[in-house]
Amino acid sequence: MGTELGRRLLASLSPLTLLLLLGLPPGTSGFTASLDSDFTFTVPAGQKECFFQPMQKEATLEIEYQVLDGAGLDVDFLLISPKHEILVSEQRKSDGVHTVETEDGDYMFCFDNTFSTLSEKVIFFELILDNMGDEEQEDWKKYITGTDLLDMKLEDILESVNGVKARLSKSIHIMTLLRAFEARDRNIQESNFDRVNFWSMVNLVVMVIVSAVQVYMLKSLFEDKRKIRT
Repeated sequence: MGTELGRRLLASLSPLTLLLLLGLPPGTSGFTASLDSDFTFTVPAGQKECFFQPMQKEATLEIEYQVLDGAGLDVDFLLISPKHEILVSEQRKSDGVHTVETEDGDYMFCFDNTFSTLSEKVIFFELILDNMGDEEQEDWKKYITGTDLLDMKLEDILESVNGVKARLSKSIHIMTLLRAFEARDRNIQESNFDRVNFWSMVNLVVMVIVSAVQVYMLKSLFEDKRKIRT
């Protein structure tokens, strides 16, 4: 009777609560390793900015970038492996997504704006690192004791929690991209707004000048320029 009650109680708990009750020590995790980071910066005209990302063997590096502001909304992109091999080379692109299987070493990726002599570029990029440190994921198993009463396997619990974590990470990734798209669209709209205002003022000035010239010319046609002698 007590055993059956214990099973029902454990089955009613959430997977995260079960992991906490099992007494995993601090710093021990059974989640799939995944690291996300994003950055927005400005590349001045005629310059190039490069970044380095250390990676492990058999991991995955995904880079996604967008040009948010600047004339042409384009930039040159370059991705180089630790062996100094060019993995990706793009010219005058406004956005791009690239995924590579990595090896041990530092990967370099550059955003080149040397082809532009006047306009700086505002660039957003996001890094997604998968399978970083998978060799440590099995350490949690040696701390698990007293799990015979569970109706589900710990692997199933971790799979469920990892699925939730993956969906949350995907949602965060999509929201970040939507913010980047919104920023780029807002910059385009503000640029168009300033352009429309400028040319509207130019047209207004031209119309005023043309109107003044027409009035002067019409007035001069009806003026009597003959000299009256007295």
